[in-house]
Amino acid sequence: MSLAPAADSAETAMAKVSLCSMPLVLAIILLSATHSEQHQSSQAQTLLRIIRFLNFPTVLDSWNNYKDLCNIEANSSLAVVCYEENITQLHITGEKDAPLLPRNFSIDSFITTLVKLPSLKVLTLVSLGLWGPLPGKIVRLSSLEILNLTSNFLYGAIPLELSSLTTLQTLILDDNMFSGPLPDWLSSLPVLAVLSLKKNLFNSSLPNSLSDLENLRVLGLSHNHFYGEVPDFSRLTNLQVLELENNAFGPQFPKLGKKLVTLVLSKNKFRSAIPAEISSYYQLERLDVSSNMFVGPFPPSLLSLPSMTYLNFSGNKFTGMLFENMSCNAELRAVDLSSNLLTGSLPKCLLSDSKDRVVLYARNCLDTRNQNQHPFPFCRNEALAVGIIPERSKRKQASKAALALGLIGAICGGVVLVGLIYFIHRRMNTNKTMKKSPPRSITENASSGYTSKLLSDARYVSQTMKMGALGLPGYRTFSFEELEEATQNFDTCTFMGEGSHGQMYRGQLKDGSFVAIRCLKIKGSHSTQNFMHHIELIMKLRHRHLVSALGHCFECYLDDASVSRIFLVFEYVLNGTLRSWISEGHPRRSLTWTQRIAAAIGIGKGIQFLHTGIIPGIYSNNLKITDILLDQNLVAKISSYNLPILEESMEQGGQGVSSGGSLTSSGSSRMKHDDRSDVLNFGVILLEMIKGRPVKSEAQVEVLEDQLRVALTADEAARRSMVDPLIRQTCLDQSLKTLMEICVRCLCKDPADRPSIEDVLWNLQYAEQVQDAWQGGESQSSEGSPVSPSIPSRLTY
Repeated sequence: MSLAPAADSAETAMAKVSLCSMPLVLAIILLSATHSEQHQSSQAQTLLRIIRFLNFPTVLDSWNNYKDLCNIEANSSLAVVCYEENITQLHITGEKDAPLLPRNFSIDSFITTLVKLPSLKVLTLVSLGLWGPLPGKIVRLSSLEILNLTSNFLYGAIPLELSSLTTLQTLILDDNMFSGPLPDWLSSLPVLAVLSLKKNLFNSSLPNSLSDLENLRVLGLSHNHFYGEVPDFSRLTNLQVLELENNAFGPQFPKLGKKLVTLVLSKNKFRSAIPAEISSYYQLERLDVSSNMFVGPFPPSLLSLPSMTYLNFSGNKFTGMLFENMSCNAELRAVDLSSNLLTGSLPKCLLSDSKDRVVLYARNCLDTRNQNQHPFPFCRNEALAVGIIPERSKRKQASKAALALGLIGAICGGVVLVGLIYFIHRRMNTNKTMKKSPPRSITENASSGYTSKLLSDARYVSQTMKMGALGLPGYRTFSFEELEEATQNFDTCTFMGEGSHGQMYRGQLKDGSFVAIRCLKIKGSHSTQNFMHHIELIMKLRHRHLVSALGHCFECYLDDASVSRIFLVFEYVLNGTLRSWISEGHPRRSLTWTQRIAAAIGIGKGIQFLHTGIIPGIYSNNLKITDILLDQNLVAKISSYNLPILEESMEQGGQGVSSGGSLTSSGSSRMKHDDRSDVLNFGVILLEMIKGRPVKSEAQVEVLEDQLRVALTADEAARRSMVDPLIRQTCLDQSLKTLMEICVRCLCKDPADRPSIEDVLWNLQYAEQVQDAWQGGESQSSEGSPVSPSIPSRLTY
């Protein structure tokens, strides 16, 4: 029997089946292609909306390919990476120093759009002008591994919701305005390898939980307001880069792992010696411990570490003798040993091994005539002053120790007996002596016993990118004789006035610099130690927009060493009050509109520092325009703020501190909206800056406030009629309207309705930017300007 017919029949059947199924296959293919196109279209629309939110940055002008997203040619401004037709990486980088996005920008809406790309693993949005608090909903990008939001204007705390991003490996938030304490929950990110928060406003000690981040390789916290001891990082065995520059860490050198490649501790409060184990950090390439108070011998073995290329030990108190025959790593490119207490001869290897090497060693006591060396006795005396005893002195002291102990034992009993008798006698006569003896002036030398501790523990904010004391000498204790000499024995010609904060004198120090000296009279019996925590707070009052504290002096009674007067020394600002430049000065020296906005921003930053830049914050400062001084560069400085007083003692039997008037404490007497009282006073100052004439009564404030409210709803001409005639034609209407709106909101009677100082600052900076853009020809003239929108949701109440 033949099988051929059966086979033919089977093939025929298969062919029929194939022909029948082809439409289905084609349909599936078409549907798949359609779905793919729709998906691509949806992602393209999302990306387009993102770019619209970013106000079409000029760096993306050349990009117009919205259809084939996954094949966009990457460049330095835009890169899109796809996997299986899903966008997994998005990189957008704007121009350097990009301005704030417009006031109608909403960070919340922007993130809502962004999370419509749920497959994103890498997100980079750098220098795009983003502003606002980072919304927690960004965690909807649940696959996120790298988040980089560098160089924007994001503020507030890092949202707690980020702790759920268990796949996050890199978090970079550099150059923003994030603030508050560093969150403890960062340790819940198990694979975090890079954490960089440089150039922000964080203000806290570091949580010990950071040492639990076992995968951490890079930790960048430079240019913030961190303080206190660095946690034990010796368990972070993968840590390669640690950058802590420009904070207030200290005093002990941190405990670290041995795989470090870069270690930057400059501009902090370290006061210890360099531990010996650092000489075994064989992978270390860059070490910067400059501008601290490190002491002890300089470790020469660091010069020959096999990987070392950059070494900066300048601005410390390192001692020790260098020798010509010391060895150096041939790859060493820069060494700075300036401003220490080193002696001996500079190693020849530093000068001869490489022509490209930079070596600085000025202001030591080295045996060379190059680079301005001190004489040898200078370094020896300075070493003794910081408690570093030369070796020969140590041997001499050791040989005398036994004799000293014997003598001490022999006389100890006698001294105790005599001291006991004297103590009983003194206690019996103390009250009589205090009643009979008038106060006598002595310099409080005992304060030096507390000064070193205060200097090491003080948490005041040092010079930073966004805030800090600029060009000021270090805070110190002054002797009473210094102040007498500076004021010609407190001559009446140096008397500047007396107010609720005590008498004020002008003085000139030996170096020629002028200072302002405030004298506070003390009632009751208080030792210097009672005032130390108040002095510690005063030490923190150093900022570009404050008349900063330079030091203090205690004057005590001879009878019982209790404090009779406290002298607080501040920088002296020569250029007059803000009012003298606005409403009472000569018209030729009146501030321009741009200068007035800059002054307002300076005042706002000063208030922000008083509230949040120090712990505890200083509130209810009763600010007036006459309290604002201008320096030679027309930088605004707040000269009167709510100084701390001994509130605890005032509550005990009415004994306390009197400074010629009442001072409100920043402690328990603060009210619920204490920060908003300063905002109200700031509104009055803004009112005078806009009007250009003195505002001296509450009734006048109410009248002018009503006029501003009417002008805001009227046309541009009505608004300009409210402005100081001297600058009426030089201000852009959008800028003027913004300042008027801020002013009106600051003057709200209900504190809860007033904006926060952060919101005020943001809007002032916006007013400054639109004014600068207009003056620079980057926007329309004031006649052609669109009507400025109202204050956006950035103003929270």
